Amino acid sequence: MTTARYEKLGAFYLGRAVDEASGDVTDADVLYDSKDLTTHAVIIGMTGSGKTGLGIGMIEEAALDGIPVIAVDPKGDMGNLLLTFPSLAASKFEPWVNPAEAANRGKTVADYAKSQAELWKKGLGEWGQKPGRIKALRDKVDMAIYTPGSSAGLPISVLRRFEAPPDALQQDRDLYRERVQATATSVLVLLGIDADPVTSREHILIANILDHCWSNGESLDLPGLIGLIQTPPMAKIGVMEVEQLYPPAERFKLAMALNNLLAAPGFEAWMQGEPLDAGRLLHTETGQPRVSVVSIAHLSDAERMFFVCMLLSSVIAWMRAQPGTSSLRAVLYMDEVFGYLPPISNPPSKQLFLTLLKQARAYGLGLVLSTQNPVDLDYKALSNTGTWMIGRLQTERDKARVMEGLEGVAAGADFNRGEMERTLAGLGKRRFLLHNVHESAPVVFNTRWVMSYLAGPMTRDQITTLMGKAVRAQQKQAAASEAKPVAAPANVATAAPKGPTGIGQFYLPSVSGDEADDLVYVPCVLGAAELVYSSARYKVETDRECVALVEPGDGAVAVDWDDASVLELSTDDINKRGLKGATYSDLPKAFGKASNFKKWTTAYKRWLRNEQVITLYRSSEQKLTSAADETEGEFRARLAQVAAEKRDLAAAKLKARYEKKFATSKGKLQRAEQAIERESEQASKKKLDTMVSFGTAILGAVLGRKVVSSSSASKFGTAMKSASGMRKESSDVARAEERAAAIRDEIRALEAAFEDDLDALDDVYDAQLDELDEIVIKPKSTDIEIHFVAIGWLPFRQDSKGRLRADYE
Repeated sequence: MTTARYEKLGAFYLGRAVDEASGDVTDADVLYDSKDLTTHAVIIGMTGSGKTGLGIGMIEEAALDGIPVIAVDPKGDMGNLLLTFPSLAASKFEPWVNPAEAANRGKTVADYAKSQAELWKKGLGEWGQKPGRIKALRDKVDMAIYTPGSSAGLPISVLRRFEAPPDALQQDRDLYRERVQATATSVLVLLGIDADPVTSREHILIANILDHCWSNGESLDLPGLIGLIQTPPMAKIGVMEVEQLYPPAERFKLAMALNNLLAAPGFEAWMQGEPLDAGRLLHTETGQPRVSVVSIAHLSDAERMFFVCMLLSSVIAWMRAQPGTSSLRAVLYMDEVFGYLPPISNPPSKQLFLTLLKQARAYGLGLVLSTQNPVDLDYKALSNTGTWMIGRLQTERDKARVMEGLEGVAAGADFNRGEMERTLAGLGKRRFLLHNVHESAPVVFNTRWVMSYLAGPMTRDQITTLMGKAVRAQQKQAAASEAKPVAAPANVATAAPKGPTGIGQFYLPSVSGDEADDLVYVPCVLGAAELVYSSARYKVETDRECVALVEPGDGAVAVDWDDASVLELSTDDINKRGLKGATYSDLPKAFGKASNFKKWTTAYKRWLRNEQVITLYRSSEQKLTSAADETEGEFRARLAQVAAEKRDLAAAKLKARYEKKFATSKGKLQRAEQAIERESEQASKKKLDTMVSFGTAILGAVLGRKVVSSSSASKFGTAMKSASGMRKESSDVARAEERAAAIRDEIRALEAAFEDDLDALDDVYDAQLDELDEIVIKPKSTDIEIHFVAIGWLPFRQDSKGRLRADYE
């Protein structure tokens, strides 16, 4: 199967070059090296310039290259990325066409859908794109629309929990401080408080509470934060007493503001869905790259700013956890950056964007920022952007700012301001000036036809239709993870029943607070152990704590560790006393014998050795093995990046090798064309000489004596010789043209061989196709230390129907 000429490794097909003199679109494809995007890009153009189409086209290209994308969508247009129909059938378009548009054109919805399908088929065909390319796009990546603060698409839980950063992040004090400051700022933005981190009491208090909890490895939710604002966990902030810095009555007002926010109708949507995690937005659990469209069009300005800040903080945390690379690892796209990166004011998003623009290159993260108004972008941000894609501009002020920026980016290189101004003035719809610092000269191009159907801004109902199946699956998974209500026990006591001598009793913490009025403790067997895993061959040397519980079953022994649940708790999280005022279920009969706990301890150790193993994944293709704490999905994502780096390196070597061959062939062609020109000139001269010789001979014969003189005969002889020379020169020209044609065939064959070699590289370095071997690391029996196997008490809350619902994690 022949690959399209634009399908090159690590290259984005943006469109085709425009002949500036004639204004015609040429057949020269404009390809953009994906690794150039690590120095970031900005797309500038007024409404109607084709800016959104260009952005969608770039994301499509990234997806085809296996590069994950987070697309922040303030206007609602980027959801069109999910409207891709490989069959290009009218029935696929019909649900998405605008009925009002159809009516304006005097068509039924079905007829208009048919015309749109035909338009897309024609448009894609004119740009050399077959339906198979749409299928490849859909197969390559997972696509989803997320709607924070709404259940229209996949919800993102932003406020359910402020997770304590991992140890690696906390050790980077600058990054950790940024995370604390950004989280505190984001919370206050949601309250409409424009807080300065240095002077705002609200900011200082919340930042110190977060720092105190996170430094102790404790995550925090919004109710917990409200409680700690009223009763701070530290006595002093700096050298001042908390009570002096921020009196209780003032703190209560802040706590009430947060509580009112929490109690507001619809606010629960911010607490639902999967946690905000940049890594999960970029890859699925299996490691497949993802295009995550994060729609914020439905949010208020304060809510948008809050979410964007939280997202950028998550992206920075994810970025800093990645190893360095020179290849493009991921893309963060923002469809309208107006208001988030202004030149004068300092909204909380500005510093986060500047951090990314300055540091993301080293980690392979490319930013693409789109805007209508270049005057509304910070100059320092623009100076950190290596690629400018400039469309039609609206005002002279915009043009002046763009020219100023382009001169700055040129950084001393030749820059013809007058010529650039004329170029910008001549740009029309879907035409952009591409200025890339990695290329020798700018180029004007016409954007290619996008594969996604551009239906316009997505409505809430359309997003629900698109994402309904995924939302239901997420809800089903969440419901399955929640403990089902159980019947209340027949007998309860106000104190914990006594167990066998020497057997401890421990209490899991209640997640809903310390109120004990409706709390019922239910018994289980609770085990805790420390496990050491060691393998010199696979460079594993780590330890883990395992806390597991088994709820009692029927029968005399009543415990089967194969039914155990492993808790995300450490022994430090477990209490030695229950809450005052709670009630207790009876102990099962089997819990009355210490000998049973001894048996259960032996069984627990055996279960730990066989079931609590570490599974490593090995790629024989890439000769890499996963780390002990790496999931299969994370490992596959790492493999994809390693493969991309090897691919880029191999492609660079291949290009360098072929460039030498192309240079040699082009040199031969140039010499052949010079020979054609030289031989043609000689043939023309010889032809003219022959014509003159014949003319002279004939003229002499006509005007001379009737009998041909020896002089006339001589002239005819010279003319005949000249004619013979003319035929020889013509033959020389033909031979030179044949040589040039042969060299052109040689160049075409060389181009075909280059494309074939590039295609072969694509298959070799596709990590998604790698088969992984599983390697199981078990702990030795001597490396398992049992802390205890004891009576555990699980907190349950009694609902209005008298049923018990689990109140522990």
